[in-house]
Amino acid sequence: MENTVKLSIVMPVFNEKNTIHEILKQVRATPYEKEIVIVDDFSTDGTREILKGMEDDSDLNILYHPENRGKGAALSTGFKEVSGDIVIVQDADLEYNPSEYGQLIKPILEGNADVVFGSRFLGGPRRVLYFWHTVGNRALTLLSNMMTDLNLTDMETCYKVYRREVLEKIDIKSRRFGVEPEVTAKIARLGVSLYEIPISYNGRKYSEGKKIGWKDGVNAFFTIIRFRFFD
Repeated sequence: MENTVKLSIVMPVFNEKNTIHEILKQVRATPYEKEIVIVDDFSTDGTREILKGMEDDSDLNILYHPENRGKGAALSTGFKEVSGDIVIVQDADLEYNPSEYGQLIKPILEGNADVVFGSRFLGGPRRVLYFWHTVGNRALTLLSNMMTDLNLTDMETCYKVYRREVLEKIDIKSRRFGVEPEVTAKIARLGVSLYEIPISYNGRKYSEGKKIGWKDGVNAFFTIIRFRFFD
C-alpha cells in the first residue's frame, strides 16, 4: 500500500523566506506520491513573492490569505483542498524533518491508527533550547490529557497525521496556535485510534524566527477548557 498511497502535505507559511526553498526540497525528496498545499498567511518578508514565482510548479497548490489570520485559519484553508489518502501537517521553519514521514504514516498503513502524533518527548534527538517552553508544553499536554482522557506526551506537536476521512469530520474554529488543543479534543471525541511516534526536533530560537510565545500558551489553556466544557 505504501507505493500506492497519496500524501497531502499541508504547509502553513508566515514569513519564512529563509527556509521555504529548503523545506520544499526536503518534502519533495520524500519517496511518495504527494501534493503540497501551501497556505501563505499574508507574509510580509518576501515569502509571498517567492511563492508567486512557484505557481507553475505542478506539485504545488499555493493559496494566499488576504490578511494574517493565524495558523489555525491557514490549516483550515489548506485542509479543504486536500485529495490524498493521508494528510500531514508540515511547518515551513525546518524544525521538523520530512525524512520521518515513513515512520509517521506506518501505523496508518498497517491499519492500526487513524491519526498519528509525532512526539518530541519520546526519545528522538532534539536541539536543547528553552526550559520554560518545555515546562509549558508539558503542562498544556497534561491539562489536555485530563480533559480528553488521553495519555499523550506532546499535544502541541506540529506533526499531526490523519486519514483524510477522519480529518473531514473536524471543523477547525481556532485561528492561531489554539488549533493544536482544539483538534486534539475533537480527535478524542471521535474515538478514533491515535498513535504517538518519536520524532526529532530542531527547535529555533526567537532570533531565528520562532513565533510562538507565552500569550499563545495562555490562549491554549483557555482553548483546552473551551473545547471540553463549552463547545
